[in-house]
Amino acid sequence: MSDLETRAVPARAPLLRRAVPALLGYAAVRALGLAVLAGWSAARGKSAHTLLTARWDSLWYTRVAELGYGYEVRLPNGDVHSNLAFFPLLPWLERLLHALAPLSYADAGFVVSLSASLAAAAGIFAVADRLYGPRTGFFAVLLWAVLPVGIVQSMAYSESLFTALAAWSLYAVLAGRWVSAGVLAALAGLTRPVGAAVVAAVWTAAVISFVRERGTRHAPGAHPATRAPGGHAPDTPALGAHGPGGDAPGAPAWRRALGMLLAPLGAAGYVLWVGHRTGAGPLGYLDVQAGWRNGFDGGYAFARFVAGRLTSFPSALAGLGLIAGVALLIWLYVICVRRRQPPALLVYTGVVLALALCASSYFGSKPRLLMPAFPLLLPLACALARRRPPVAALVTAGLAGVAAVYGAFWLNGSGPP
Repeated sequence: MSDLETRAVPARAPLLRRAVPALLGYAAVRALGLAVLAGWSAARGKSAHTLLTARWDSLWYTRVAELGYGYEVRLPNGDVHSNLAFFPLLPWLERLLHALAPLSYADAGFVVSLSASLAAAAGIFAVADRLYGPRTGFFAVLLWAVLPVGIVQSMAYSESLFTALAAWSLYAVLAGRWVSAGVLAALAGLTRPVGAAVVAAVWTAAVISFVRERGTRHAPGAHPATRAPGGHAPDTPALGAHGPGGDAPGAPAWRRALGMLLAPLGAAGYVLWVGHRTGAGPLGYLDVQAGWRNGFDGGYAFARFVAGRLTSFPSALAGLGLIAGVALLIWLYVICVRRRQPPALLVYTGVVLALALCASSYFGSKPRLLMPAFPLLLPLACALARRRPPVAALVTAGLAGVAAVYGAFWLNGSGPP
């Protein structure tokens, strides 16, 4: 290639520099949400700070951070709510920040969540940018910010922390950085039970890479197909020199094997520790979850809950809304499959959807349990990226306003359990 040809190919800016517009947009959406929440809460005589840091699961996390495990509540109906149900990474970070800074455990959780939400936004941008380009990455981040329950991203909950670890683990898979992917998957497994989705994604991509490598090795004259970066349509993954599983050509097999080995250590380690502590063996964690009425029934309890809403008016409207919401999620997942998202993303999203929709947990939790399924937003982000800037800006601004109002209304009402 001549010097002129070399100069004709512009060098891409570093990833974090490309992500700056998306992160600024994300911060603006979250600031709007917090401002509306503060005003709404003040009008109702409530504290927005308390709603964000010291209610519902936030209290359980801070209690673990301060006192450790072993606390439980026995309800009149015989249920036992044990804090062993809450995975340890967020409380560990709360304890660390409390020791390093003059913050209460609750405020430390709030700071961790805010920081993790920015890291999650950056990770979502990184994945979308790698597959579809920076414009789609920008809108993917904004769409995640304007989710109806996006206010949870600013609460002292573990959703933001988990999404950050999951997104960056998936990005590491796509980039062929297997050890990093395994470490991040292990940390995600220490954050929430749905960490199994990240482990499944890493394992799927690694197995595919081994199979493909074996097939290439046994095909005389075969060479991995490559595509020139930058020549992709807005909704077509730009795989570059990487296959759909994300494996970099020539990546040592031992790195993939080590990534596979590391990935399940977090989730498996905590589950086995709980089983040992309770004396119930390897499945003891399931007994802890059963005390919270959490389990996996294939969606039977959720279906009954939705059907129950259809028996009277106006609750039938809520039931129809739930059906429409589930249909939308399935439709988006089908689009992701049709547009050939990398297998790692499809497996991750599929497991998150299955665990959220097919669990018998409290039904009000399901919207926030679906929040980590950010790859579902990529088709919508591609669609916005193709629109004229004024149209795309109007749509995202409108969604940001709706999300801010709904988040304030939700937290001042029933809120997340």
